[in-house]
Order: sequence, then structure tokens, then C-alpha cells
Amino acid sequence: MTSPDILCIGSVLWDIIGRTDTSLRARGDVAGRITRIPGGVAMNIAMTLARFGLRPAVLTALGTDGEGDELIAAAQSLGVATEFALRTPDLPTDCYMAIEDATGLIAAIADAHSLEAAGDAILLPLADGRLATPAAPWAGPIALDGNLTAELLTEIATSPLFTAADLRIAPASPGKAERLIPVMRHPRATLYVNRQEAGLITGHTHASAAEAAEALVAAGAARALVTDGAHPAADAARAAPVLIHAARPVQARRITGAGDTFMAAHLFAETRGATRDEALARAQAAAAAYVAFEDFQP
Repeated sequence: MTSPDILCIGSVLWDIIGRTDTSLRARGDVAGRITRIPGGVAMNIAMTLARFGLRPAVLTALGTDGEGDELIAAAQSLGVATEFALRTPDLPTDCYMAIEDATGLIAAIADAHSLEAAGDAILLPLADGRLATPAAPWAGPIALDGNLTAELLTEIATSPLFTAADLRIAPASPGKAERLIPVMRHPRATLYVNRQEAGLITGHTHASAAEAAEALVAAGAARALVTDGAHPAADAARAAPVLIHAARPVQARRITGAGDTFMAAHLFAETRGATRDEALARAQAAAAAYVAFEDFQP
């Protein structure tokens, strides 16, 4: 078995997404497309990193139902290692449902109850020697998502299993952003959020991504990257200048997964030696290509 380059911890599920090129705000029933694809924050990041040439593995919870078997097969076909995933016969495989129109995301429901119920059992490979032990913790990058419970994220913040990791943290949604407050203060953590999520964490409304990123560092984050849709994104870190990079104007044809693509591209660039400015530029380019349904090479 080849050792993974990076661990992606969190949600691996089926995305069920309905998209239409018209506006749903004007009428309730329109023509469009409904797709079912592998998704979840951890899976989205892992799939993107695998496409870029890395060897990601997911730590998650999946049912032993047919949906779970299909998802395992799909992940493996995309280059994502699943042998460390927890299979739970008493819980169903999670799913996510979203509706998007020409203006963006209209509504979404995330059913991550099985992941939440599994709790810290998904971290066992980091403790039992399969990937690491408390005495010899994982020292590579870890992408961590906010679909984990607030209790587990608080535990991870001080766990010996994560003391040596390059910890990259993403929220699952604005509604779960505040769960990240304890773990964002991990001394080796980088936080990835959008401007709305940053405001929920800091308790303030910020006029720009740069202002939001600075506020997150002031609130205890070692480093924070903040996106703002079609507006510039920012990278703030302790004892370092704040960087900003404009977004390339594109016609948005999909929204779900754009932030995960930004994070994966940024992480990949830094694993390949890119500077902070270069990595931010590549992440913005990847996110723009993703929402426009364009090809992107890191």
C-alpha cells in the first residue's frame, strides 16, 4: 500500500444537485439538470488533489449500504484512497442536496448525521499505527472540514494526534462556521472561509476579504484565507503582510464545491513550493475555472 500524501478528514457523501440556467426566483418549476456525484468537503478536496497528481486518503464514515459501496468504488476510480474510512453497518451513507439557478445557490440541505454519529472513531488510523500514533503523529498536510461536530473539532485542537500536522481547515457551510473557532487557533492551522463565514466567526461584518482575514488573525487564527465570490481574495498571517488577489470575471455555471477547489489548489501550490502570492493567484484561477466549467491545470 502506497502511503498517502495528504489526509482529508470529514464528509464524503453523494451530492444531489439540481441546476437551471434560468431564475427560480421568478417561477417555481423550471427545466434543468439533476446530477448525483461524489461530494462532501473532504471528498471535493481529495478529488481535486488527486486530479493534480497527489495521493489523498479520506478519513470519514460511510455506510455499508449500496450507496456506500458505490461511493467507495467511485472514489477509488478517481484516485482517492478509502481504506482508512470507517464503514458503519448501523448508519446510512450521508448525502447533500442543493438547488442552483443562474444567480447562484438557492437552497441546500446537508445530511451528515452518520459522520457526526461516528465521532472520533474516524480518527483511529491516526492513533493505531496504520497512519500514525500519538508518539509519532502525522507530520504531513491534513484537510479538515467543518462537518465534524463542534465537540470533535474542539478535541482535535489540542489532540496529540495533530501536533505535527500542517492543518488546513474549511467550513462546511456558513451555518457551521462557528464550530471552527477552537481548532482555528491550532498553531499550525490555516483557515479557509468566505467573507460571510469570517463574519460569523468574528461576530462582525467585514467590508472586504482583506479586512475579514486580518480580523480572523486578530481573533486567534495563525493564518486565514478569505474568499469573496467575484471580489478579491485575501491571505493574512501573523507577522506577515496581508496579500490580496483579484478574481477573474467569469460566467458562473456552478457554485457548489468552488470553495473546496480554491482550498485544494492553494494547498497543492504550497506543497509544490509556491510563494504565498503565487499560491493565492493559483487558487483564484482554479476557483474561477471551476465555476465556469473550464479545465484547470495547477
